[in-house]
Amino acid sequence: MAQNIAELLGDKAEYLLNHSCTTIEKNTLHLPSPTHVDDVWINSNRSPQVLRSLQQLLGSGRLGGTGYCSIFPVDQGIEHSGGSAFAPNPIYFDPENIIRLAVEGGCNGVASTYGVLGIMSRKYAHKIPFVVKINHNEFLSMPNRFDQTMFGTIKSAWNMGAVAVGATIYWGSAESARQLKEVAEAFEYAHELGMATILWCYTRNNSFKVEGVDYHTAADLTGQANHLGVTLQADIIKQKLPTNNGGYNATKHGKTHKLVYDKLTTDHPIDLTRYQILNCYNGRVGLINSGGESKGESDLVEAVTTAVVNKRAGGMGLILGRKAFQRPFEDGVKMLNAIQDVYLDNSITIA
Repeated sequence: MAQNIAELLGDKAEYLLNHSCTTIEKNTLHLPSPTHVDDVWINSNRSPQVLRSLQQLLGSGRLGGTGYCSIFPVDQGIEHSGGSAFAPNPIYFDPENIIRLAVEGGCNGVASTYGVLGIMSRKYAHKIPFVVKINHNEFLSMPNRFDQTMFGTIKSAWNMGAVAVGATIYWGSAESARQLKEVAEAFEYAHELGMATILWCYTRNNSFKVEGVDYHTAADLTGQANHLGVTLQADIIKQKLPTNNGGYNATKHGKTHKLVYDKLTTDHPIDLTRYQILNCYNGRVGLINSGGESKGESDLVEAVTTAVVNKRAGGMGLILGRKAFQRPFEDGVKMLNAIQDVYLDNSITIA
């Protein structure tokens, strides 16, 4: 298996598979393990019902019992449009095929909208953990807006048998103060009902682009987004893989420290991702990175690369959607299995 992964990585194999992280030592982190719930959450304020939900999520699919997590997310029909998301493979206009791909792809859970999961809940809620995405940025209004609006209630997610709820906050946006209040209250109620919580911690502000450089995925800015997310008591953080650093220095807003750049990070993607994990309470709250858009033939290499970076940094897994569903069904299954293989391969170690 490791040889196949190395072959996929090509000339990046040595760079990614043999990197040793000297910025934040791995023995200072809380790393994913089969006993994650006992190790991290047993002494927290999470109820036994929430612990059971977390364990159900981490105990399902091909990665069940490893401490790692592979989630299949499909909310692009709302966040973008049904046409842009599903035209490459129209079978996914049918919600059942979304859930079937998650099941047959061996995922720990499927994350989607109230509508997608609700219409198939009696058939599938007991077969694969449901993660209901409770807010969205609908993209039909003119002019286009970038705001997250609640699409349903926490009780509705609970009634359809969801194990967890997920939400997005656009940190840095003018609307973030309202969003964090809405999400904090929603997550509190979800915990009361026994569901786990996953936060999509995205940055969003045009000022994060400085002199032609986009810092929306800078390690320092996304790290702080993560730190805000765990403060809202998210049980898992979803974040984009960092692509650069120095967002605070470029925007000249907020506060940072030179040791963030001199000691806690380098320009290596594994070290940048480890800084994201550091901001998730040293890994107590698991970090799952997103798979990104589908670009065609390069998708498999990009997905496996992201999985290797996440795992070696100390992350909990990958949440990958478009790269799997914007291709034939069986190829989507193979894509999901390929990233899961990274987490199942014991020769791919923590850096």
